[in-house]
Amino acid sequence: MPRHIISNKAHRLNEDKNADSAPRKEKRPNIVLRLLAFLLTVVMVLGAIFLIVNYDKLNFDSIKRWFTYRNLERGDSGQAESFPFDGDGTSTFASLDGDLLVCSTTGVRLYSARGQVYVDRTVPRAHPVAVAAGSTALAYDAGGQTLLACRNREEAFTLELAEDEKVLSADVNGRGWMVTVTQESGYKGVVTVYDDQFQPQMQVSLSSRFIMDAALSPDSGTVAVLTMGLTDGAFTSQVELYPTAGGGSDASPQATGTVGSQVILDMTWDDNGIWALGEDEVYHLDASAALTGSYSYSDRYLKGFSLAGDGTAVLLLGKYRAGSTADLVVVDAQGEARATLALDEQVLSISAAGRYISLLTADQLDIYDQDLSVYHSLEGTQSARKALQRSDGSVLLIGNDTARVYLPQ
Repeated sequence: MPRHIISNKAHRLNEDKNADSAPRKEKRPNIVLRLLAFLLTVVMVLGAIFLIVNYDKLNFDSIKRWFTYRNLERGDSGQAESFPFDGDGTSTFASLDGDLLVCSTTGVRLYSARGQVYVDRTVPRAHPVAVAAGSTALAYDAGGQTLLACRNREEAFTLELAEDEKVLSADVNGRGWMVTVTQESGYKGVVTVYDDQFQPQMQVSLSSRFIMDAALSPDSGTVAVLTMGLTDGAFTSQVELYPTAGGGSDASPQATGTVGSQVILDMTWDDNGIWALGEDEVYHLDASAALTGSYSYSDRYLKGFSLAGDGTAVLLLGKYRAGSTADLVVVDAQGEARATLALDEQVLSISAAGRYISLLTADQLDIYDQDLSVYHSLEGTQSARKALQRSDGSVLLIGNDTARVYLPQ
């Protein structure tokens, strides 16, 4: 190999070696970028702390209402145009995904907020009942043989019992699971649990105690069965818990809680536990049927109630059966009166959903939070006789034969 080539290679190797051995200059960080990153982190941390501390004071429901009802025309008062519905004085109502379910003696109908009819089923019912949760609603005849489930604005399931059987009660949870209490020959009550495809999953049949009602846990893993009968020679009402997986008709309850020696008028199971409303007292139990608190009103008349609030029961209590003087009481899970409001006007309807409570009088609607601070008021309700509160703060105002949506502004 020629010497000049070898020399050139040696020269380049020496240059590379010298370059590697030379101290490298470190790149100085960009102070501006580091400062901006620090400020952004501080803002995010402070924002998160602010949201946590002030979550109950903030209200994002107005944004939800805007998206839900952005195409619904409404007047300056926030009321949409009313629409007629087919019903009668015995009609019961349920709110389903912004729609109105009407269950009357003549049939079942589902209306949109604009009055469009999606379900129209003519089925005579002596004692119509409508209930809803999540995206599923049930309409049934208490003491009759028929039950209809609605979902996605159509009929999703129909239950037809034999002539010697009767539907005593039915309920649905937010996941679309359903439970029915039926009267069948040879038993004092039969509870059947259906999954979200309306397939039966388990059944409890009792001959020792009367079954009055049933409610499903939010996760659908347990069913609470309300029974009435004698315990150690004394009349009691009990909440018995059964697993919905693997339970047979002869299954034993995994837990039992006593809810007094009175008739229980209503029972529901929400994210905070089980509410059981009696004639003289309301009880709250946890997911293991242990009593967490109770509130007595034995010295007053129960004139109205709602158990659909977020972890609270709302009671309308009066010293006298007649008259307009009453107290609106919000009871928490510990059995304490969270808030009380004295009223001196005839109340037509009370309804609770989420963190809102609506109270309807002759010509005014007041919407409260759970501390009974006024959220919104509406004067001039156009002869509405019933209010259905929704968890987003909107209210369905229902008259004798028309209904409309009110959106707080």
